[in-house]
Amino acid sequence: MTTTITPVSDAPAARRKTVQAYRQGLRSWLIGRGLDPDSPALVDTPDRVLRALEEMTAGYDEDPAAHLARVFPVDHDGGPIMVTGVPFTSLCEHHMLPFTGHADIAYQPRPGEPVAGLSKLPRVLDVYARRLQTQEQLTRQVTAALDTHLQPVGSACVIRSEHGCLAHRGARKPGSVMVTASYTGTFRDDPEARAELHRLMT
Repeated sequence: MTTTITPVSDAPAARRKTVQAYRQGLRSWLIGRGLDPDSPALVDTPDRVLRALEEMTAGYDEDPAAHLARVFPVDHDGGPIMVTGVPFTSLCEHHMLPFTGHADIAYQPRPGEPVAGLSKLPRVLDVYARRLQTQEQLTRQVTAALDTHLQPVGSACVIRSEHGCLAHRGARKPGSVMVTASYTGTFRDDPEARAELHRLMT
């Protein structure tokens, strides 16, 4: 599913009013910072920031069910299926700074059941990543979507990312990596299944 950002001029009146309030708020911030919002360098900045934020939060307009509804009958024995090293960028809901990393996503279908297309796991990640997020929540949302729409034996999501709010403000620790994991079903309850999953992921 491709999300289209509606141009401000084509948006409904209420939407245009909201956009105008946002634009004025950012102009006020620039003025308060001692900058000239009408200078050639900054005159288009409020609109650019708004377009960037709408693009990076377009996941609110998408439903993971649309990606996971398409399944295919294949001959398989119920072993785990995974996509590793899936890149993503999301916005921290606390500071609205980016965090960027990679996810390993897996599920174990029931023997003989249809499976999702290869691209669908990264697309589910994108639906949730393109929202204001915490990494912990993002990790759980991916496995919850797989469980709800595919009803597998188990699902897993492991995310490693670097956070702008940790690297560039506050503690200022660039290069630090946050790791979160969510396991359901057999990957949560069976240590051997989880160990095999980790072996395959690496």
